[in-house]
Amino acid sequence: MTTEQARQRVEELKEKLNKANDAYYGDAAPIMSDREFDKLLEELLEIELEFDLQTSNSPTVRIGGKPSKTFRNVQHPVPMLSLSNTYSVEELFDFDKRVQNILGHSDYTYNAELKYDGMALRLRYENGSLVLGATRGDGTTGDDITANVRTIDDIPLQLKGDYPEIVEVRGEAYMELKAFDEMNRQREEEGESVFANPRNATAGTLKLQDPTTVAGRPIRYFAYDLLFEKDDELLTQSDKLKLLAEYGLPVCNIHAVCNTIGDVSKLIEAWDEERHTHPFETDGAVIKVNQEKLRDVLGQTAKAPRWAIAYKFAAEQAITTIKEITLQVGRLGTVTPVAELEPVQLAGTTVKRASLHNEDEIRRKDIRPGDRVMVEKAGEIIPQVVSVVNPDAKGRQEPFSMPEECPACGSELARIEDEVALRCNNPACPPQVRIRIEHFASRAAMDIDGLGEAVVAQLVEQGLIETYADLYSLSTEDLLPLERMAEKSAKNLIDAINASKEQPFERVLYGLGVRFVGNKVAKDLAKSMGSIDAIMDATEEELAEIDSIGPRIASSVVQYFSAEPNREIIRRLKEYGLNFEAEQQEKASSALEGFTFVITGTLPTLKRKEAGDLIEQNGGKVTGSVSKKTSYLLAGEDAGSKLDKAKKLGITILEENQLFEMIG
Repeated sequence: MTTEQARQRVEELKEKLNKANDAYYGDAAPIMSDREFDKLLEELLEIELEFDLQTSNSPTVRIGGKPSKTFRNVQHPVPMLSLSNTYSVEELFDFDKRVQNILGHSDYTYNAELKYDGMALRLRYENGSLVLGATRGDGTTGDDITANVRTIDDIPLQLKGDYPEIVEVRGEAYMELKAFDEMNRQREEEGESVFANPRNATAGTLKLQDPTTVAGRPIRYFAYDLLFEKDDELLTQSDKLKLLAEYGLPVCNIHAVCNTIGDVSKLIEAWDEERHTHPFETDGAVIKVNQEKLRDVLGQTAKAPRWAIAYKFAAEQAITTIKEITLQVGRLGTVTPVAELEPVQLAGTTVKRASLHNEDEIRRKDIRPGDRVMVEKAGEIIPQVVSVVNPDAKGRQEPFSMPEECPACGSELARIEDEVALRCNNPACPPQVRIRIEHFASRAAMDIDGLGEAVVAQLVEQGLIETYADLYSLSTEDLLPLERMAEKSAKNLIDAINASKEQPFERVLYGLGVRFVGNKVAKDLAKSMGSIDAIMDATEEELAEIDSIGPRIASSVVQYFSAEPNREIIRRLKEYGLNFEAEQQEKASSALEGFTFVITGTLPTLKRKEAGDLIEQNGGKVTGSVSKKTSYLLAGEDAGSKLDKAKKLGITILEENQLFEMIG
């Protein structure tokens, strides 16, 4: 390679790596796997060193991404370095040899910790109080996201125990897999785009400007390091983890002290086998020299400490071909591109399809029909296309572009402001009709047993129903011609449809499928407004006064009920006898009128729901998070961070017997 060829390759690699860095840290939407990134980074470093081409802004010396322009930037007193990655046991032993060579002895141990796939956060406590939460940024400068960090229940606002005057905590924000899946399910129900994986969801959430939205997302936190104003050379990494727990910070209990690198290797092998059993995503292990006093001796490079390394588990990936890119129309008209794949075995299952999320995602990764692609399962659950195997191959098909018309009904697609998704706004679009009816009949809504996907599809295809209101005009005779529909099953389905008329108003409201109106919002709307007529006549301003309803939801509700076809469906459903008024419960008393409660911990005799019902029956209101508007915190055992937050805000703490006294 000539010097000129080296320069060209360096610029090419820099461009690819900078784009990948911006996508990962800035957009929370990776365009290549970690292993692919590290391979390109290693090639760049080799060329830079061989031809003396390294610059101060090269990805080989840059940590993370650029600080955001939307948050206040803060300097890290101690840089938040990244870790060097290794993917093999041989490289792990090489790391140990480097440590021994620098120290000149082997009188040290290692602390091995499970590595979580999330977003690094720095916390600062002064006199025990949380004063700062910041992102890593470029390693020296990050974003001040304190308001968002304060909404994470795992992070205490006030430390416990014998803490120093000033202490800094390093850790990782993450989402558990079940909570992530549930959040995505709710977002899909409410017409919002879904996240590709928990790491993207966590990083994207913490970059939002609205702490209220952040508070509603299931973000958790593990702490893994402590920094003091005065270093204590007698401390070890394992000591720090114990101190973190004593201070009231959550620490993952999957860590161990190892005497040799061989012991580390055996431990990693065991962790690799059991990683799929954890409730969160883990992508490897972090190995640190345990003795604090040796870290200064070992030092660091421009990007990473020499006393620690990250071992990455091999991702369960496979290479296959995209046969075609199809389009899927959702309940609320969102058009999602899907990669139809040559079947491939991955993580114990056969994968045939993978969501491509949206047009921007396809462009970022330059995914085209006919491409050979790397696929993996995010969190061992969701198949996704990681990258194109050979983007420089000759004869590739033309870049994919989204159509201007709905693939199902031919209506013009619209792009809603501030969204990347395209939507079909035709209420008669067949896939939307089917999915809306399935949603209406679902267990969480009208709970119509026997009205599954296959039956709904037949009813729509044969023209027996066009909206869910048509369900109530069906007869047993209408159903008999359907496939696998005998007289008994037809009668059972009609009985189930009629029985659904008894469902309470909040379930009917949820079943209507108004965008952004999930179970909780439907319940709050029904309770606050009392009837469908009151909701239909309400203004955005009136709706936004309800606790769980912001301007976006209020706008969606007004828009839905102002559409004449929707009002006609409501009129018909009323005629069929569905419940459109909230059941008025008699209050036991007004003793708690005007007071807002939050319940936390395990109460002596009441379950939380029982306590909540009791409060509401006596005129009080129950919310899920502590704020300045909270009147009382009803606390039991293991109250956690909500208790700390209430104390910080000076909110009165009640025990169960004190609640009983208040209501007599």
